[in-house]
Formats: sequence, C-alpha cells, structure tokens
Amino acid sequence: MEDIFAEIHIVAGVDIGIKRDRDNREIAKAAVVILNYPDLELIDQIRIEQPIEFPYIPGLLSFRESPAIITAFEKLSTEPDLIIVDGQGIAHPRRFGIASHLGLLLDKPTIGCAKSRLYGQHDQPGMATGSYSYLYDRDDIIGAVVRTREKVNFVYVSVGHKISLEAAIQYTLKCCRNYRLPQPTRLAHQVAGGMMLMKPKEVKSVKKEGPRQLSLF
Repeated sequence: MEDIFAEIHIVAGVDIGIKRDRDNREIAKAAVVILNYPDLELIDQIRIEQPIEFPYIPGLLSFRESPAIITAFEKLSTEPDLIIVDGQGIAHPRRFGIASHLGLLLDKPTIGCAKSRLYGQHDQPGMATGSYSYLYDRDDIIGAVVRTREKVNFVYVSVGHKISLEAAIQYTLKCCRNYRLPQPTRLAHQVAGGMMLMKPKEVKSVKKEGPRQLSLF
C-alpha cells in the first residue's frame, strides 16, 4: 500500500463499544475525537448510540460496527486528514478489518491500532520505544507489532486504507505521548465509555464541507 495523502494536520481517533438495552437489543456506542497534529490538542468529539442491525458473523464484525461510526462522522463539522481506529486494518483473516472498512467508506487514510492480535504470527519486538517486528500471515507481512513505550506491552498496527505500513507505524508512534495507546484512540475510548472531555462551546471547527452521502453497500 502506498501513501495517498497530503500533509497531516487533523487526526481522528475512533473507538466503539456495545451494550444491551432493556429489551436486550445490542446498542453500538461509537465515539470519534478530533485532534490537531502534531500538537494533539483535542478540538472536537462526538458520541452516538444506535441499534446494531447486522447479525453476528465471525470475520464480519466491521459490518456491525461501521454504521454507528459513520453516523458519528456525519455529525462532525471537522474533516480529518488521518483516522486511527482501535481495531484491525488488513491484519485480519479477510484482509478487511474495521480500519480498512472505514477508510474505504470515508475515502480517508486509516490506521488500525489494536491492543490484541486477531490474526498472524510475529516475533517479540525489542523493549525500547519504537521497536517493532512484523506480523505475518505465512510469508505475507500484514502488520507490525510496535512498542510505543519502553518496557510496555506492544500494540498491533496495520494498514487500513491509503497509507503504507511504514507511515502507519510512524504516525502511531508520533501520536503516542505518555501512554501505550495513541492519544486519538485513547481519548476515543474514554468518550465511548461516556466521558465528556470538552464542553460543546469548546469545540473548534477547522474544516467544513457539505453533507456527505455514505453507503455501506
């Protein structure tokens, strides 16, 4: 995969959780946060809840989660240049995890940065910050195992869409501060859990575009 993007000034972080309502229906809790880059100052956030309509099918979880995330993006007034997703890109049995799915639908460079391995084999990376080893499916490189902090558990980075693995690794590292996880997905996880990190009047719109018509199929 080649890098297909201009300069990065705005980065989005994406995370999603699932709960059940009183009628035992599955509800997606999707969060998107927007940060400037490279300062990683939070400038926008959104959290939405909506029922999950797609049935549970192993390997197709992104079809269950994507609609809520797309709804969240449609409500934002700020257009990101890069999206980091708490999940897999091509490090997936079908080479199409949630980061790849969203990248295709939104036509944006996306990175999958997961806390655990879904698929593939790898050696242990070094203990120093920035050390990494490749994640393989047989002879194919499908991602990287990256140590974002010294002597801290690694994360699994893979290409989502419109970005090379090398660039995905570098942007993941540059978006980490004092934590294991990149700041965009770390904050998105907090928002998905119900935390409001900024008041509505604090939102700072950076780029505005007209409404987008997005389809999952």
